[in-house]
Amino acid sequence: MAFMEKPPAGKVLLDDTVPLTAQIEASQSLHSHTEYIIRVQRGVSAENSWQIVRRYSDFDLLNNSLQISSLSLPLPPKKLIGNMEREFIAERQKGLQAYLDVITSHHILSNCELVKKFLDPNSYSVNYTEIALQHVSMFFRSEPKWEVVEPLKDIGWRIRKKYFLMKVKNQPKERLMLSWADLGPDKYLSDKDLQYAVKLLSSCSHPYIYRVTFATASESSALVIRPFNEKGTLKDLIYKARPKDPFLKKYCNPKKIQGLELQQIKTYGRQILEVLKFLHEKGFPYGHLHSGNVVLDGDTCKLLDLENSLLGLPSFYRSYFSQFRKINTLEGIDVHCFGHLLYEMTYGRPPDTIPVDSFPPAPSMSVVSVLESILTCEAMKNGMPTVSRLLQMPLFSDVLLTNSEKPQFKIPTKLKEALKTSKECIEKRLTEEQKLIHQHRRLTRAQSHHGSEEEKKKRKILARKKSKRSAYESAEEHSAKYSNSNNSAGSGASSPLTSPSSPTPPSTAASSIPPAPPPPPLPPAAPPPNTEVPTQPSSQPAVSASRGALLSSIQNFQKGTLKKTHTCDYSAPRIS
Repeated sequence: MAFMEKPPAGKVLLDDTVPLTAQIEASQSLHSHTEYIIRVQRGVSAENSWQIVRRYSDFDLLNNSLQISSLSLPLPPKKLIGNMEREFIAERQKGLQAYLDVITSHHILSNCELVKKFLDPNSYSVNYTEIALQHVSMFFRSEPKWEVVEPLKDIGWRIRKKYFLMKVKNQPKERLMLSWADLGPDKYLSDKDLQYAVKLLSSCSHPYIYRVTFATASESSALVIRPFNEKGTLKDLIYKARPKDPFLKKYCNPKKIQGLELQQIKTYGRQILEVLKFLHEKGFPYGHLHSGNVVLDGDTCKLLDLENSLLGLPSFYRSYFSQFRKINTLEGIDVHCFGHLLYEMTYGRPPDTIPVDSFPPAPSMSVVSVLESILTCEAMKNGMPTVSRLLQMPLFSDVLLTNSEKPQFKIPTKLKEALKTSKECIEKRLTEEQKLIHQHRRLTRAQSHHGSEEEKKKRKILARKKSKRSAYESAEEHSAKYSNSNNSAGSGASSPLTSPSSPTPPSTAASSIPPAPPPPPLPPAAPPPNTEVPTQPSSQPAVSASRGALLSSIQNFQKGTLKKTHTCDYSAPRIS
């Protein structure tokens, strides 16, 4: 059918959960307005960055669109007169930077389509609502028994997932919800395995998994139909929200913050853990647990969106657990996400930061014990507890489950192997991302430490000490050279004390050799060929030894030992 058409060639599968950061680099005044040059970066790699140019009017337009969230955002006010002055532009630039910091650090705002389009217009220029409508229209041509009642605009947080309210033509009172989603960056199943696995979802029967009416997938997207739950999700119950309202309106700034009753926390928590255990035992990857993916059917929690991991969609909490290298399996991800959900059920809001240093008062210390085992810094370092371990903790161990429905979910062996391979690939990509984040964090910490004022002072002190030490060593070396020069000069000054017929003083090494007899007065004798001529000035002890040898030679001199010489005098004139 037409729905199974191939995706366009060259399609880029971005991970929309990777945070975007924005830094205003400069501003420029053009005619009657000012433009701000902004450097936007995806993730931790500086290579994955680009420049955008925005005016104040663009910021104002974005801020007006985000007012649906009811958040008080710090956009600098407008100014009609004097808005081209240099001081005002510099001050406004600081204010706009603070505004960017807020919207990029807010978990919900940073993932919404409005902010993504503002910061990365090239990657988010496509209108996914129109694409979804095209795919849904093609689907209805081959399946005419269903028809669209209305689009459920922006009820979810995903940019590439759209929802429609539907009905069956011969059952007009029954309402269904259709979800269409593009494939994500973690899609590792082959097209054939993906289509088979998605169709298999409608055969899954479990008391804590929400029933799928129809599911199909193509090479580029998937379409799933479920019964529409009028009460909404567990998140709607916690935030007292209407299910059909936009995501930003429902959850960004709730009017009343109140957690659930202790018995609800215990029951819902136990039911969710039971279904997670079931999926883990089946080898079916999930990794998408959050309160918006849990439907309430009476007092029973039922899990939604099992197809997300098959389609390769990133998790709602990925930007949190990607910071911690010990959370590197889908089972660990499910437990970490369960910690977020339990915190939300207990306090009526998400945690401000992860990890959590201290917990506010809870209905029971047993709740805090579970939260501490998942969300604290120590838990992040040591790794997540298993689902079986959580089920044994006092908060859940005494909960009685009354539902007797027998779970059924048969997965063929061949598909199990494909799911296992896909799971390993998903975990590998996560591990590689965590490694990059860890390296970037270490580098940033080192640079921050190197550039701190305290470190600068230390380096200055060390430089001074090194400079003083070098000067001292240089002075010592100069003094040593001067001393050696004086010693050399002293050795040379003792030579006039010797007679012309005296032999050259031997070196220290040859001081024990008896001195040779003195040469004739004329011509002066040269030094014996075997006498060692010192190349360096002798030290003071060597000079004393030489003088002692000289005095001994003079005292022991005997005239009779001299040989007789015959002198030939040629000075008289010859007469021929």
